Amino acid sequence: MSSLLIKNAQIITMDPNHTIFTGDLYIENDSIREVGENLNPSSVDKVIDGTGRIVIPGFIQTHIHLCQTLFRGQADDLELMDWLQKRVWPLEASHDEESLYYSALLGIGELIQSGTTCIVDMETVHHTDSAFQALADSGFRALSGKCMMDHGNEVPILLRENTAHSIQESVNLLEKWHNYDHGRIEYAFCPRFVVSCTEELLVNVRDLAEQYGVKIHTHASENRGEIAIVEAERGMRNVVYLDHIGMARENLILAHCVHLNDEEKEIIKKRGVKVSHCPGSNLKLASGISDVPDMIDRAIHVSLGSDGAPCNNTLDMFHEMRLAAIMHKPAYGPTAMKARQVFEMATISGAKAVGMEDKIGSLEVGKKADLAILNLNKFHSAPWAEVDPISRIVYTANSGDVETTIIGGQIVMENRIMKTIDEKVVLKEANKSIKRLLKKLPSIQY
Repeated sequence: MSSLLIKNAQIITMDPNHTIFTGDLYIENDSIREVGENLNPSSVDKVIDGTGRIVIPGFIQTHIHLCQTLFRGQADDLELMDWLQKRVWPLEASHDEESLYYSALLGIGELIQSGTTCIVDMETVHHTDSAFQALADSGFRALSGKCMMDHGNEVPILLRENTAHSIQESVNLLEKWHNYDHGRIEYAFCPRFVVSCTEELLVNVRDLAEQYGVKIHTHASENRGEIAIVEAERGMRNVVYLDHIGMARENLILAHCVHLNDEEKEIIKKRGVKVSHCPGSNLKLASGISDVPDMIDRAIHVSLGSDGAPCNNTLDMFHEMRLAAIMHKPAYGPTAMKARQVFEMATISGAKAVGMEDKIGSLEVGKKADLAILNLNKFHSAPWAEVDPISRIVYTANSGDVETTIIGGQIVMENRIMKTIDEKVVLKEANKSIKRLLKKLPSIQY
C-alpha cells in the first residue's frame, strides 16, 4: 500500500456543495481516503506541502485526437473539409506504429502538464494498439477507440476500410484494452462522422456498444459543409439521422454540435446525448460558435474538449475554459457562462459525460485520486486576496501554473518534472517521426 498526504492547500472539491476550504487531502493507493482539516494519518509514505497552492480535480476533456498531436502546425488556416481532405487525412494515413506511439505520448505529456487527467480520445484508422500502449505506459486515464471510416470518395485509400474489417478490428481492440488497469483505460466505438461511415457500420456500432456496455464517440454538425453532405446523402440532418438509426442514446458523446436546429436540440435533450464543446477548434477552423448557453438552458449535458493539435493548436484546458467563458458573452451578456459553470464543465460534467461521476471529477472520499496542484502566486495571477479562486483559474491561470499532476494516486508530474514519460526522448522521437511521415507526402502543398 502507498499513501500520500497533501497538507495546508486550498482545496476546490467540486462536491455537490461546491465546498472550498484550506486543509488536507489524504490518498491511499489509487483513491482519496480523507478530505478535511488537520488530518493526521498514522503513517504516510509521502507528504506534499500545499501551502499557498490550490488543489483541483483533474480536468476531463471529452474530445481529443492523440493521433494528431504530431501534426501540430501542419494544417493551419483552413476550413474543416479542406483541413481534413488536404492535410489531416493524408497525414493520418501516413502514420506507422512508432509515429502513432510518440504522437500519443506527446499529447499525453502536454495534457499532464496542463492538469488534464482523463480524456475521450478518437484515434486514427490504423495502428491504434500503439496509442493504447502509450496510454498504458504513461499512467494516463482515457476512454479511447479506433477511428472507423468505410465510406466517402474523398477519404484517402489508406484510410478507407472494409466495413466488416473495421468492426472486427474495433471489437478486437475493445476486448484487449477495455477496463485495462482496473478501468483506467476504457474503450469507445469511434465512427468518425456520418460523412465517412456507411449506415451498416453505424448500426453495427449501435448494437455492439449496447452489447458491450461502452460509449460511442463521433463528430456531428461541426461545419455547414459537413451537414450539406449528410443531407444530400441521407436525406436528413446529422442528429436527426443519428436518431433515425437509433444511435442517439445516453451512451453517445457528440463532438462540436455547432450547427443544430431546434429539432436536433430536443432530440439530444430527450435522448440524453452528451455534447463536447470545443471552442478553440471551432473558432480556428471558422466552423462557428456552438450555442452552448441555449443548450444548457434546455438541460442538455455539455462538457469541454480541445480537439486535436492541428486545429487548436493547444491541448490546454485553461485555454478552452477561458474561451468557453468569454466567447458567448457578446451574444448573451456578461453574466452568461460564469466561471463556476465553465469550471464545472471542465471537471464533474466531464465525468458525467463519460459515465464516471462516481469515480472522478471531484475530490471526495472514495473517488479516484485524479487531481492537479496549482501555483498561482505569480505576476499574471496576483493579487489573490478576496478573489474567487475559481474565477482566478478560469480567467487568469494557464498550463504553466500546474506544478503537480496525480492520476489514480500516481504522481505523473511533480514540480513540473515528468515522472512516467521521458520528456527528452518523446520530443526527440516526435520530431523524427513527423519528418519521416512528411517524406511520404510530397503532394501536400503549403
